[in-house]
Formats: sequence, structure tokens, C-alpha cells
Amino acid sequence: MPADPSTTTGAHLAAMVERLEAEGVLTDVRLREALLSVPRAVLLPHAYVRVSDPGVEPIEWRLLDGSHPVDREEWLDVIHSGESVLLQRDGEQLDALERGPVTGGNMTSMSTYTPATVEILQSLALTPGLRYLELGSGPGVSLALAATLTGPGLATGVERDGHMAAWSRHNLDRLNVGAAVVQGDALDGHRARAPYDRIHSGIGVPSVPPAWVEQLAPGGRLLTTLTTRTPSWPGQLLVTRSGHGRTEAVLRGRPRGYRPMLGYRWLSALDHRARIKADPGRARPTRLAPPPDDAYGFWLAAAYLAPGLVRDFQAETMTIVAPEDDSWAVAGPGDGTVRVHGPRDVWAELEEVHARWETAGRPETYHVDLTGGPGHHHVASGPGRKALTWTLPPLTTVPPQTT
Repeated sequence: MPADPSTTTGAHLAAMVERLEAEGVLTDVRLREALLSVPRAVLLPHAYVRVSDPGVEPIEWRLLDGSHPVDREEWLDVIHSGESVLLQRDGEQLDALERGPVTGGNMTSMSTYTPATVEILQSLALTPGLRYLELGSGPGVSLALAATLTGPGLATGVERDGHMAAWSRHNLDRLNVGAAVVQGDALDGHRARAPYDRIHSGIGVPSVPPAWVEQLAPGGRLLTTLTTRTPSWPGQLLVTRSGHGRTEAVLRGRPRGYRPMLGYRWLSALDHRARIKADPGRARPTRLAPPPDDAYGFWLAAAYLAPGLVRDFQAETMTIVAPEDDSWAVAGPGDGTVRVHGPRDVWAELEEVHARWETAGRPETYHVDLTGGPGHHHVASGPGRKALTWTLPPLTTVPPQTT
């Protein structure tokens, strides 16, 4: 069901790039030219759009076929919107999908939110001649951009899903940008073409696989999302290797990040929304005003030190749920009280973490010691007894694809 790139109007692509520049997201001239030169229509020839409301099961979808005249304009708007584009349900085969309504299933692959792609590629500072590895390359959008920036034959993607690997390889070959896609476990990297000057993971991981660090060249950079059991507050980890081989890892909170493999199984606050509205909980006083959304250093610490919490960002006032404990906290509306429900006092945990964060000097970045193996990566905001510290959880294994 591929769409002919000649049918794609350049106006949509130009408008997307102009938005990214106007929002201050896109600042690199070379990346701007790469974005304009890579036709997204080839890599994203179809798109799922959700029809049913959040929380409604089974989910109702509609598949837009970019080659169909009825779908074409809506499809063009979707793939150039800058938002993530939904591409695959339940690991399905991708070369014979039928347009129209579809019921049920979970999305197992999507393109990345475009501002995040731009931010990542700019921070990696890709230049001609650098060897690039993309882990969990999906449909290959960022891989194609990286190949355009580094030059042909230097950008490699590793994709676990066999259907997605074959589909993206076919689409990338049509672009002739010189990017390679191999099927394999992203946690293993790709030793055959190592070492790499730049490594980027398009999947979130609880800690850094040893293979990634081993395959990073001297002077190289590795960028990945660290995911916790708190999907609302991801962390971004930058690993650098000096010319002498010494590694340094810095973790910082971010407003968004990549999901882990099979990330649709993350905890959700949606199932509790109706119950919270009916019974927000008992009111009690609090000295902690709802922390601002951009206090990323605090929220990142809370993700580890008060795990298993999920923020309902659509709620009128700050609402944080512990789904597995059937507990929640509803803050505000600015009267010095908070409402709590369930056996776990969610807000008390946040009060404690916030006090510790204040004592530690309100850190925004944390250093990660990667010398130990997975499960022994220690995190600290700094030296001394007042520092915030924790240990990253071990890597989790995902069963191999069977279809």
C-alpha cells in the first residue's frame, strides 16, 4: 500500500518545518535541509487514527491509506502534523493492510513525535562521516534523517519486529539514502558495524545494556530514555566516551520520552478517572503546593523514589494515581489542602521526596555510575549525605517475536 512520493505536495513538508522553526525547536540548518529532503510519505504510507474516546475498550481505529484519493488529504495532514503517527497493531504484517475501520488491538509501532526527533538529532550533532546506530528504528524516519546527515553507508538501524524491519528496509531503499536496517534485539546493539560515533535508542530502557557502552567509539555519544514504572516522568540519559575511553553518564528529567518495548502495557490513570471524579478522597492539609510541570529534576526523582505513580494530565487539578494500589491524590485548588484516597498516601510520598529534593539543592541533573552491571547502576545528584541517590532497576527481557 505504498504512496507514490510524487503525489505528496511539498507544501505540507515545508509547513511542518516552518512550525518547528517558529516554535524554536529546529535551529540546525543542515537538519532543516534534511527534513525538507526526506519525503515522509514514503516512510509513512499509511496511518491509524483513533476514533473511540480514551478509556473505551475495545478501541476503534480507522486506517488511512495514503494512496487512496479519499484518505489522501487527511493522511497528509496526519503524517506532517508533528505528532506521532500510529503504524502497526499487535505486530501485524504491514504490506497488505486494508483501509477503513478496525476494532481492538494495541499499537506496537509508531513514528516518533517530530519535535523529539529534532531535539535528539540536534543534540547528537551529526556530521558527515560519523557512524550512527539507531536502536528500535521503527519506520526509519529518524534513521533516514541521520543517514542524510552522516552520508551513505554509515547509518544502521536495529529493529526487533520482523515485519517492521522488512517494511522499513523496503521504504528506505526507495529513498536511496544509504541507511541499513537489520532485524535483531536492540538490547544487543549491532556488533558487526561497531564501534559507533553516535548511538540513539528509540526505545526506553530501565538501565543501559552493556553492549551499547561497549560499542560506543572514543569521542562518541549515546542518548537514550530511561523508563521507570512511572511513565509520566521519563529521564534522558546522555553517555559520552572520552578519547581515552572514560565514560560519563548524565541523567536529566524531560517532559516526554520513548516508551519501552511493548510500552502499551504501561500503567494508566484512565481506568480510575470516573471513580476519582465521583470520590476525590478525604481532604487533609498540605504545605506542598503542586510542583510545576517543568520541575523535571523533582519529578524524575519522584519516579524512582515514589514509584508506580501516573499523572492524569487531562484532570482539572493535579491528579496522581497509584493504579496498582488503588490510591490517588488530588491537589488544590490552591487552598492548602489535598484529597487522598486508598491505602497508599500518594501525596505524603511526594511531600517527602520534594523535601529531600529541596535539601539536595533542587538538582536538575544526576550522575550515573555505569561501572557496575545492569541492576547496579548507581545514581546520585552529587556528593555528600544530602544528595539524592538511587539504583536503576535491572534490564527486563521481552520474549522474542514468534510470528
